[in-house]
Amino acid sequence: MAGNSQRRGRRLTSKATAPKGSGGKNKDSLAGRGRTLPADERPWHKGYSGTEKLPQRTAWKQDKERRAAAEEGRAPKIGQPGSKDTTWGRGGGRGVPAGRGATGGRGGKPTGRSGPRVTPGRKSNPSKDTPELLVGRNPVLEALRANVPATALYTAQGIDMDDRVNEIIRTAADRGIANLEISRAELDRMTGGVLHQGVGLQVPPFAYQPFEDMVAAALEQQAPLLVALDGVTDPRNLGAVIRSAAAFGAQGVFVPERRAAGITATAWRTSAGAAARVPVAQVTNLTRSLKACRDAGFMVVGLDADGDTDLYNLEAAVGPLVVVVGSEGRGLSRLVGETCDLTVSIPMISEVESLNASVAAAVALAEVARRRSVEL
Repeated sequence: MAGNSQRRGRRLTSKATAPKGSGGKNKDSLAGRGRTLPADERPWHKGYSGTEKLPQRTAWKQDKERRAAAEEGRAPKIGQPGSKDTTWGRGGGRGVPAGRGATGGRGGKPTGRSGPRVTPGRKSNPSKDTPELLVGRNPVLEALRANVPATALYTAQGIDMDDRVNEIIRTAADRGIANLEISRAELDRMTGGVLHQGVGLQVPPFAYQPFEDMVAAALEQQAPLLVALDGVTDPRNLGAVIRSAAAFGAQGVFVPERRAAGITATAWRTSAGAAARVPVAQVTNLTRSLKACRDAGFMVVGLDADGDTDLYNLEAAVGPLVVVVGSEGRGLSRLVGETCDLTVSIPMISEVESLNASVAAAVALAEVARRRSVEL
């Protein structure tokens, strides 16, 4: 109709693209949010079957479902709390693959899950240069008991108090750690969606020792001994190795910067405070660092299933020594294995064909300490 092109409010764009419906309105905001937890892993769902403490509201939901099922003569549609392992960080170090393990085993690949359990719609991307937030009542309590350095304790408002929470608050107060009470939504944001059970402990980044200083300090000792980890990714294994290194007289531990575990609150807690006594260094290139140790007078020995020498026949144990422990999955990498002066296997007489990487390190270090006590 003549004159319509001049009317107010006329459409200036094409109708070619259909508008998003209500189902797609928030589609873009869901990109990259991660997987949705199944019902048996959601503490707020009546189907929850996890090993963590059952929330009071979830217990009420399950009890309500039991009563309804009894009235209707059917089986209740609820979970079985305690029947499914929902704790995080359980996957690393449960075995080593055929022929390449740290101890001379032919076990299967590691099983289980690792990393934190994350709620739907959340992502956790902590920076290694920022303070770490350790969460969960048991991890926080164990960290405080192990004197892990901490700068602040966060507790959610209205938290369900139990013996663990009381001890956490009391221990933090005794150590002079600030206790900050914040909303649960704010704690959710700070933890990136990790299930925190209402508590979080902020720990500062670990201060690594310069590699050159660690080597120089070790050479000043009567019996220099260092431990190197090749691709060990489980912080619990790292903490356990540091604890063994402290127990058997090693002067330092060094790890690669990439594709390997660093000193986190979990590693510190597992070390039982030994990380405060044993220098730990991060190196850019492990092979190059091992060569530097050789040039400095160390004998580099790698633990390998098909080792050239039996651990109990390791005569080099009395001299300057670097013990290299392979990863939980593939053992020593090719380049690291070629860099070692000697590869050593741990003799085993039972049907158990593999040992955890940290256990293998403890066995090897104990044998080195025994030889040195006899011959030095």
